[in-house]
Amino acid sequence: MVDGDLEITRDQEQPVPRPVADHAAGFALMSLLAETVHRGASDLLLVAGAPPTVYTFGQWVPLDDHRLGSEEIPAIMEPVLTEVQRARLRDHCDLDFGLALPVPGADGRDSTGSVARYRVNVHYQRGTMAAAFRAIPAKVPPFERLGLPPEVRRFADFPNGLVLVTGCTGQGKSTTLAAIVDHMNRTRAAHVITIEDPIEFGFDHGTCLIEQRQIGEDSPSFASALRHVLRQRPDVILIGEMRDLETVATALTAAETGHLVLASLHTASAAQTLARIIDVFPPVQQMQVRTQLAASLRAIICQILVRDQANETLTPATEILVATSAIRRAIRDNETHLIYAMIETGKSQGMHTLEQSLAELVKSGRVPSQEALAAAIDPMRLAKLTGKIEKAVSSQLSDLSPDNPDAMFAGG
Repeated sequence: MVDGDLEITRDQEQPVPRPVADHAAGFALMSLLAETVHRGASDLLLVAGAPPTVYTFGQWVPLDDHRLGSEEIPAIMEPVLTEVQRARLRDHCDLDFGLALPVPGADGRDSTGSVARYRVNVHYQRGTMAAAFRAIPAKVPPFERLGLPPEVRRFADFPNGLVLVTGCTGQGKSTTLAAIVDHMNRTRAAHVITIEDPIEFGFDHGTCLIEQRQIGEDSPSFASALRHVLRQRPDVILIGEMRDLETVATALTAAETGHLVLASLHTASAAQTLARIIDVFPPVQQMQVRTQLAASLRAIICQILVRDQANETLTPATEILVATSAIRRAIRDNETHLIYAMIETGKSQGMHTLEQSLAELVKSGRVPSQEALAAAIDPMRLAKLTGKIEKAVSSQLSDLSPDNPDAMFAGG
């Protein structure tokens, strides 16, 4: 699976890539991006006082020893910003946008003739400009390459309801959502509207008619876009992120009224996801929200990327909840503490916990045990699932030194 939320995007102000090869700072940026690609990295960070740093195979690595001066980063970024973007950055001190650049050659100056795309954030820290680049693949990766459970593909067939894709930043949420829409765009006829900040994967019209709205350019906010999108006769609504009460409330209403709503949240487990949605509302509304959520929820997939040592790539470990009648009742009756056990025993309905997913990866030899333990929400449960530890050792797991987590799997 590609690293993180790797998506296709458009330049926020101009859909046609703007060449930067006529500016010395543009050469510098293209050289940095060329080296990022050469290292197989997904992210590039430019921070004053530190060397340009890339994220590759789960580690941050400096590109060289040169520490960037506070004046260098503005000089690097100026050629790729429009006047509108500069104004937004001055006003808000943060700017998100999509960027398309000619693919740099080996020397960072010559173009290969194709276009590379990036999701960019420019911000300030300690009074100086900083920038973060996320590389984006040219096409939506097919399910077969993502390593996702086959149950996820079936989420595209739901006629209505709420499907949530959750995980921390950079764990592939947007890629998974895009893969669901891409599968839908080849297998069913539907009107799909995406609401994103910025637009990430770009879709051509296939069997679906797809509209993509960018926050800040096509609509002022997620909540505003979602309010109006219900009047545009969509069958499927994709929300890049459910950030506030109004967005969550409107998404629940849309899912209740016959739309399929796909959305992402920054939560680590299915139970945490349910709690986050309910807790965003004031206490007086939470009983009603639990009833709405129980009625509209279809599925939750939580994912985290871990290093696959079999082929030196990143692969997803997942937790999948499917809204069975028992789970709906637990949500409605405020008994979400029972849901983990329901997921754990729900294999026949296509469910599994994150620990069960990680245990399979450890047993197959694809993921080192210490990395699986670091990713697990409940390391004790994961250790038991692997079946590689003695009972005596199991009772002492919480006292083991964190310097040697692999000792947990040394038995058997």
